[in-house]
Amino acid sequence: MTEKWKTDKWYVSPWNFADEVTKDFVFKDKIKFHDVTLRDGEQQAGIVFTKDEKVNIAEKLAEAGVHRIEAGMPAVSKSDEMAIKEIVKRKLGPEVFAFCRCMVDDVKRALDCGVDGIVIEIPSSDHMIKYAYRWELEKAIRLSIESTQFAKENGLYTVFFPIDATRADVDWFLDLIVKIEKEGHMDALAVVDTFGVLAPHTVPYLIKKIKERVSKPLETHFHDDFGCGAANTLMALAAGADVAHTTVTGIGERAGNAPYEEIALSLKLLYGVDTGIKTEKFFEISKYVQECSRLTVRPNRQIVGPTVFNIESGIIADWLNNAWPDHKLEVTPFLPEIVGQKDPEIVLGKNSGIPSVEKWLEKLGLPAVDSKEKKLELVMAVKDASFVKKGLLNEEDFKAVCQKVLG
Repeated sequence: MTEKWKTDKWYVSPWNFADEVTKDFVFKDKIKFHDVTLRDGEQQAGIVFTKDEKVNIAEKLAEAGVHRIEAGMPAVSKSDEMAIKEIVKRKLGPEVFAFCRCMVDDVKRALDCGVDGIVIEIPSSDHMIKYAYRWELEKAIRLSIESTQFAKENGLYTVFFPIDATRADVDWFLDLIVKIEKEGHMDALAVVDTFGVLAPHTVPYLIKKIKERVSKPLETHFHDDFGCGAANTLMALAAGADVAHTTVTGIGERAGNAPYEEIALSLKLLYGVDTGIKTEKFFEISKYVQECSRLTVRPNRQIVGPTVFNIESGIIADWLNNAWPDHKLEVTPFLPEIVGQKDPEIVLGKNSGIPSVEKWLEKLGLPAVDSKEKKLELVMAVKDASFVKKGLLNEEDFKAVCQKVLG
């Protein structure tokens, strides 16, 4: 039987699709992913991508079916400008955008790169304009109108990007946006949670409030300071947002951005919304971005962690031995292959039990142990060795334990 929640590739909760749960969802037919790895991702402290690395990442994102690539900010450096031009030149498939400040000169630089569109920023909370920028409000409005009108005159798709929108008074913020929309220009409005301070249940309310005043498509740009970036993005999309701004594995300023792997996989498996993203590319792209950024993720990070499918617990190892390969989804919510990972592996450590030891004896071609007492003795020796090592055992460690216990 194939249902939305259960196929031969995944098995999630049927409750996700109950009418009472889904009745208020208004997912758009063609949700787009706007990847900001090459701009906001690189703003994470200490990350530097070379021109060639940026081009390679863009190629991999294109292969994965990402709809838009924010290739960088031309004003940052000559290298960034060259990378953007090269990505545009290669015509990889996705739309290519540049990031700009609300300055005509920045828009000119983007035009020189040949991009399809721009994301153009301006502070939108009165306190940030006053204390962080030390501007008069009139200056923010004037710069916004001038630069967005210039972008319109030159045919650039313009996403207006109001910084710190989620800490502004909502009516004050919307009055500002409506004024810019009428006197300046925007093709879409980004809902920007600069400091990741939205609670998930606030998001549908905010999307609704904005839609009451602004008729343009809405794009989400949520940071992860409270670990809610992915959840907030999903809530916004379910409330009718059109585009999700994401990064590979959530890299980005401070705690990072909403990670595209969690959002794309959740949309497909938990909500039944297929955006066309090729999920089997996730592990490969994440690994490459980690190499380029010289960062590592926690080993059991969801979807792309290198050990996320490893099994140490003896109970779960027993499940695996009993269920694999005919009933794989009794052990994991989705098959590792759909995110580019390998099948689950039983590892040996403090939590191992008899099923784990039996599997390792078979794996290494060692004689089976018939005596239950000897098996238990072997298990306890594995646990002791794991305590001493303070970690998992490798093949040589296990052979040494077997030699000690079995001779």
